Amino acid sequence: MNFLLWLESLKFCVWVRESDSIWAFPMFLFMHTLGMSMIAGVSGVVDIAILGFWPRIPIKPLERLYPLMWTGFWINAVTGTVLMVADASTKLRNPVFYIKMCFVFAGVALLVIMRKRIFGSPELGQGLLPSNAKRLAWLSLICWLGAITAGRLLAYLGPVSGLTGISNH
Repeated sequence: MNFLLWLESLKFCVWVRESDSIWAFPMFLFMHTLGMSMIAGVSGVVDIAILGFWPRIPIKPLERLYPLMWTGFWINAVTGTVLMVADASTKLRNPVFYIKMCFVFAGVALLVIMRKRIFGSPELGQGLLPSNAKRLAWLSLICWLGAITAGRLLAYLGPVSGLTGISNH
């Protein structure tokens, strides 16, 4: 707990958390939201296309969206780290934070798996989807919806006392 409180007391963290400047917390939160829209939103579009919602759209050209999704991931990695460190003693005691991170890591892992198994499949070049493509797309949608939902719940659900032996006082 002392380490978390020390992190929060760093001048940069205090500025992010307490400043009235739009360049502090509001900018980091906006950039985190933008990054999430890039990774989760674009991934969702790819998932929905794989599920057949746009049957006339070829799937293979959607692979060009991966750099956009990875850009969103890195924006989120940086801004999420700043937002977490600025409020470490609260965020790291909240089980919802860990649920969110599990969904994020699973979603990122699915991006890698889908690129290899779906976009790297010779079947796709023939206009056919690999047998597990729709299952992977559903799992990806679930992960990103779970990450977004858990992220929003973080604002409303507080830390749990006793989690990892840290008390609320």
